Parts: sequence; structure tokens; C-alpha cells
Amino acid sequence: MSAAPREGADFPADGGSRAAHRDGTTLLIIAKEPVPGRVKTRLTPPYTPAEAASLAEASLADTLHAALAMPAHRRVLVLDGRPGPWLPPGFEVVGQCDGGLDERLAAAFAACRGAALLIGMDTPQVTPALLAPALGPDGWHDCDAWFGPAADGGFWALGLAEPDPGLLRGVPMSTSTTGAAQRRRLTEAGLRVRDLPMLRDVDTAEDARRVAADAPGGRFARTLAQLSRTTVR
Repeated sequence: MSAAPREGADFPADGGSRAAHRDGTTLLIIAKEPVPGRVKTRLTPPYTPAEAASLAEASLADTLHAALAMPAHRRVLVLDGRPGPWLPPGFEVVGQCDGGLDERLAAAFAACRGAALLIGMDTPQVTPALLAPALGPDGWHDCDAWFGPAADGGFWALGLAEPDPGLLRGVPMSTSTTGAAQRRRLTEAGLRVRDLPMLRDVDTAEDARRVAADAPGGRFARTLAQLSRTTVR
């Protein structure tokens, strides 16, 4: 796996933060290559590692195709692993750094100049309409940060008008209070925070069923339905 950009090794941008802010927002998608045994391990059981990986791939593909329809200045896939056939054209790809999730998220923001919005690969129900408030022309008017809470207590989206990796480092990740801790970090820094709708991450089989019901026309829902037809759960 290639190393993620170090702080100061910026993603290409047209000038400083003011120019990048004016031109639009960088959309970051942080993801893991859908390799059996390395992704969606909480889906096994009832699914096999290969089946869980196929669901992860479908979730990632839905997310990436939704991102293509969003009015971002640039789209950057921050990837743990290697790109595969699931990656459509239109994305810059950079590797994730070593360290905990807080460090990896911080490094992704540190490489940006100007406004940036980060989402993950676990919400295949995401749509351009959901992120339109943050990515629209007035997305950063009277706003310093966007926050998308997740139903499990985490968060599925985080946007910063002026990316500061210190806003993420040290936030306890993957807990039922991660979202509250991250949002508190933003407000304690004096940022004006606006909230996006709450979404459910796909972590468990029940999550998968609920998310598929929310987005029945997506690749994720089709993959789940196909697995349900071929295997008794």
C-alpha cells in the first residue's frame, strides 16, 4: 500500500485556501479495498467473508457513483489497498497513512487546501441531495463545519471550511460516543457547525437490511437480495 500524503503534501489545488474555497469543495471518500476477511467482518456470520466483501464492494460502488453526481471541485478516494474494477473514472486516488482512524482522517484533511467534505464507504444510501446543502454554492455561508451523525453514535460525514487535522486527532473512534466527541471538538474550537441528516452505517446484517430498504435501487440492495436468494440466513 502506498503511503498517504504527508501534511504539506497537498492534493493539487488552484492556489491557496481562499481560491480553493471559492472554486468549490474537495470531496474525500475514505475507504478500504473490499478484500474478503478485511472488510465488513461484523457481517460474518451470517455471511461468509467473500459475501461480506461483495456487499462492501457494492456499498463502495454506490458511494462512488453518487459522488460523481455531486458538484465537488475534485473527488479524492483515500484508499487502504489498491483500486479495482469498482472504481469509476473521475477520482484521484491516494493511500491512507498508518495509525488509528483519527490519524488517517486527519491526514486526509491535512492534504487539502480549502474546504473539504469527507464521507465513508458504509452509507450506500447517500445521495447528491443529502449532501447538496454542504456542496452547494452557499454551503460555507455562515458555516465552518458540516457534521453528519450516524445512527450508531458515530458520524458518516465531516466537512471543514478550513481543514485542520488537529480537530480529529485524539478523538476516540469506533465507539457509541464518537460522533458526540467529534462534534464537541468542533464546537469547542469555536466553529459554527451545521448538521446533515442522520444515516445508518452498514455494520451488521440488520443494518444491511435496513439500508437496502432505504435505497432499493442501488447496487448494495441488489447484491443483498441476490445473496438472500441463494443462501438461507
